[in-house]
Amino acid sequence: MNRTTLDRIVAAVVGIVVLLGGASAWQAAQSTGRHMGSGGGGVQTHHSLWMLVGTLVVAGVIVAIYLGVRSQINAESSAVSTEAAVSRTADSKPTETAQGREIPAEADEASNATPSKQLLELLPDDERRILQPVVDSPGLTQIELRDRASFSKSKISQTVTDLEKRGLLYREPQGRTYRIYPSDELSAGSADKR
Repeated sequence: MNRTTLDRIVAAVVGIVVLLGGASAWQAAQSTGRHMGSGGGGVQTHHSLWMLVGTLVVAGVIVAIYLGVRSQINAESSAVSTEAAVSRTADSKPTETAQGREIPAEADEASNATPSKQLLELLPDDERRILQPVVDSPGLTQIELRDRASFSKSKISQTVTDLEKRGLLYREPQGRTYRIYPSDELSAGSADKR
């Protein structure tokens, strides 16, 4: 399941919570007005306002929790996709992708794509935009990479760190910056291409 699908599911859940909470608060406000007449409706209306505030707090908590684990979910799904790509290129047997589809060995061998190209196709767009220049020009500095990928300094740093943790590239310090190189598997795949 990708990030967009999860975003939609969480948005639907939050929408349902807000809708049900709003409807309950409305129903409570309406029912107390009928039962109490004109005398004690203020206390019950205050109660229905608290129901509405509680509903918004619950919706906010759901969103906050989801945003807290959202990046971890994306990193785990990218790691699974990366592992599937590496195993698919390493084995000649049929392999199963992250989506659960089996790819016959003949179809896999028939493709002219190098392992690095297949891996890049499986990565999310932002990671691909950072990894592709590193594969094409090993030894880029983070500053040069920022110019090529058109991302902020912090986005480049965070994504490079994530890719480094997954073993797709490595950094070597040079002065106040780093030179970035693709992993051995990726650089071997790009050497085959040339």
